[in-house]
Amino acid sequence: MANGILIIDKPADWTSHDVVAKLRGILHERRIGHAGTLDPMATGVLPVFVGRATRAVEFAAEREKEYIATLSLGMTTDTQDSTGALLTTHEVTASRQDVEAVLGQFRGEILQIPPMYSAIKRQGQKLYELARRGQEVERDPRPITIYELELLEQLSPADYRLRVLCSKGTYVRTLCHDIGQALGCGGCLSALRRTRSAGFALEDAVTLEQAAAAEDPASLLLPVDAYFSDTPILLLTDAKAEKRLRNGNPVPMDGPDETFRVYSAGQEFLALARRSAGRLTTIKSFFEV
Repeated sequence: MANGILIIDKPADWTSHDVVAKLRGILHERRIGHAGTLDPMATGVLPVFVGRATRAVEFAAEREKEYIATLSLGMTTDTQDSTGALLTTHEVTASRQDVEAVLGQFRGEILQIPPMYSAIKRQGQKLYELARRGQEVERDPRPITIYELELLEQLSPADYRLRVLCSKGTYVRTLCHDIGQALGCGGCLSALRRTRSAGFALEDAVTLEQAAAAEDPASLLLPVDAYFSDTPILLLTDAKAEKRLRNGNPVPMDGPDETFRVYSAGQEFLALARRSAGRLTTIKSFFEV
């Protein structure tokens, strides 16, 4: 059975769900999930977790993400990107220096109002479902962090390419919209490529075509413990201790509080576990039952 992580370079006009459905056919495995949904217009890094590795998806969502985004000034749309209906147009008088100057307002910890075209739920309904019916509801600002925001190049008098390193929950199209508002001419996202997500980068990725053409697609999978490579290793050489962990019981273990990726004496990745108060407790198991 296929188990592991596959980093896909998502093509444009595919939903993240489309990618998962395609890979279920390629890998002949139903247990497939992805971390960090990409809008159809976006391309780039989509980490896909296969088989037992799907248990790691919840950890992947916490990591920072990096994007290359194209900001188009002088227009606003209902979706805050170029796929939406045009709402307003304005003459663009802002210079590159003006754009550089305004970016400072968006670095660090900021509040962002989620867009109506998002999967956030309001009273059990997704906001985009309300938006498609022409409804707009008040949304509470959410705290996000923009770790780095860099102007890479000016593509035209109204178009700029930006690099964005941000926390989970950040809407890059909303960031572009808000930058346009701060400049007084409006703006929207016209292209987006994710270059890093869940600790993986574009150089780790393969295309769907490459996955489909591979003689053994499962050979492209990274082992799930690769995702926890920054976490210290703990080897359980005692058979009784391993049995306790496999049965979901804490293992007596002295030492300072610390999180480990735990392996059996035979080098099988067993679990992510936490040592605290004199015992080792499983956070999430990854061995096949």
